[in-house]
Amino acid sequence: MASLPRDSRFDADQPPPLPEWAASPRLQAAAPVVLRLVIALLFLAALAAALTLLAPPRAGPQVRFAFPPPLPDPAALLPYAPETARAANAAIPIDPPRAAAPAFRLGTADALPQARALDCLAAAAWYEAGDDPSGMRAVAQVVLNRARHPAFPASVCGVVFQGSERTTGCQFSFTCDGAMLSRHPGPAAWARARAVAAAALAGAVDPRVGLATHYHADYVVPIWRSGLVKLAQVGLHLFYRWPGNWGSPAVLRAASGGEEPRIAAMAALSPAHGGAEGLPAAAAPLAYLPLEEPEAPSRPTPTLAPKVAAPQADSTRIVLTLDPAAFPGTYATRALAACADRDRCAVIGEFPASPAQTPAFLYVRDRGTGAEGAWWDCAALPRANPRRCLPKGTALARLLAEWG
Repeated sequence: MASLPRDSRFDADQPPPLPEWAASPRLQAAAPVVLRLVIALLFLAALAAALTLLAPPRAGPQVRFAFPPPLPDPAALLPYAPETARAANAAIPIDPPRAAAPAFRLGTADALPQARALDCLAAAAWYEAGDDPSGMRAVAQVVLNRARHPAFPASVCGVVFQGSERTTGCQFSFTCDGAMLSRHPGPAAWARARAVAAAALAGAVDPRVGLATHYHADYVVPIWRSGLVKLAQVGLHLFYRWPGNWGSPAVLRAASGGEEPRIAAMAALSPAHGGAEGLPAAAAPLAYLPLEEPEAPSRPTPTLAPKVAAPQADSTRIVLTLDPAAFPGTYATRALAACADRDRCAVIGEFPASPAQTPAFLYVRDRGTGAEGAWWDCAALPRANPRRCLPKGTALARLLAEWG
């Protein structure tokens, strides 16, 4: 068999030479780098595939757990003298509230829980701020802000008496320091405190303190102060909110829980807390006074002067002349002042040009039975709650005769 002719360019013992393009010195130098890149890319691709396969499946939106900051201990104070404490407090700038708190809504329409909430709120206002309506309104706002905040109990009495079973750690010091045993408000001061509390429970808002949930006197420096946002100073008290989401309207409940516990320590001030059954059977349901903010800057203050009249010496009725341009909610607070310490009292408010026997406002109180109420002529003074409108016709005549 014939053999193919041998190419003389090739040696039988040597491999054939590389092609001319592969024999380039530049490509030969780059070959190791290219190889490493290829290996690296293959490794990264394999790693990405493995992570994709091993990743857990999506189970819906992520849930983040947010826990409230710890509650302050009112007794945890820095050892500062009052003058030093005032200077230290004044050095912290005020960040005024950007919005007022929403109007409060009690989560029940039952008379007994309402009466308990009213008196707990009045006690907090009077013991914490004294007989000062401005300070009492600010304190009441803090209590109601707490009653809707998830970090606190969902009732007014629960907020006020939180921690009161301990000698220290109570959120309002008067509930555990013996103050309720050593001193009580007088009848007139208690009536004013209840009027402030009634206004707040009916929706009146103190915009000065916004969403504040904490406060302290300006002559002490609590340890917890530095972690809060300072909102305002009202009288001797400085008001704060939590920073971030816990100090925003987003966390507030729409209303309080509505269940108001009976507080034995309140029995001396409140019939609603006096026994297991609450209100005495003879007591009339309490009619709250839906007062607006008495210091509304855009409205003049009312002029309430005794009308020239000749009431009988034993009459419980007081007739007052009202300023029709005044803020209607202030009529009730001035009526309380006119009744002062009387156990039984009726205040009839009339406009200067109104005919006789056509009152524009009526307030009555009988401490013997617990009856109390305030009503407005809704034709002249529209009210958000129609139950606060004066009755008409024979019903009004019978009411006036009963309180003559």
